[in-house]
Amino acid sequence: QVQLVEFGGGLVQPGESLRLSCVASGSIFSLYGMAWYRQAPGNQREWVARIFASDSTTYTDSVKGRFTISRDNAKNTVYLQMNSLKVEDTAVYYCNNFGESWPWGQGTQVTVSS
Repeated sequence: QVQLVEFGGGLVQPGESLRLSCVASGSIFSLYGMAWYRQAPGNQREWVARIFASDSTTYTDSVKGRFTISRDNAKNTVYLQMNSLKVEDTAVYYCNNFGESWPWGQGTQVTVSS
């Protein structure tokens, strides 16, 4: 059973940066496309960024040019570099594979506020 652990969130001001990390247990990490998702209060969980096994990436429109997803298969880790953060980026951030088939981790809270 794969376990996901996200960390790196925090409270920042608009315009600042954060780097999130997600560590996946198990040895098959490199075979999966991975994604970051977020859920703001009162909203459904939405995908934010995806990275394929080939390392190609896609982003939801609201974060293009500001967020960068990357992965280190040797460490079973996927990262999300978030720059120029906005108040509307406030949410709990999660990672999972594209099919969302692994149990969700606890997420990491990102709060952007002045």
